Amino acid sequence: MSIAGTAVMAAGLLFIALAALGMLRMPDFYTRVHAVSKLDTLGAALVLAGLALHDGATLVSLKLVLILVFISMANPTAAHVLTRSALQSGLAPWKRRQADAEGQA
Repeated sequence: MSIAGTAVMAAGLLFIALAALGMLRMPDFYTRVHAVSKLDTLGAALVLAGLALHDGATLVSLKLVLILVFISMANPTAAHVLTRSALQSGLAPWKRRQADAEGQA
């Protein structure tokens, strides 16, 4: 169980690192929120699942699973609320300029 838990936690940490990279690489607020909300939710879920595997079938594992359920509901909801409020406040989504599109073709 310890090796499987460690492997799942390592995969979760990889997804969290990719979320941080997405924060740096994405061009605007909306794509950053999308990348971070997806990868952060998956990374946190894998880390918590790895901790539950590492600990075995105990009350602590049940609490970790309940935290996982809460995070799985809260992260997408928070991302939706953030992007909706940004759109309502007038923040325009990023659009590729014609010069950028031609340079990559």
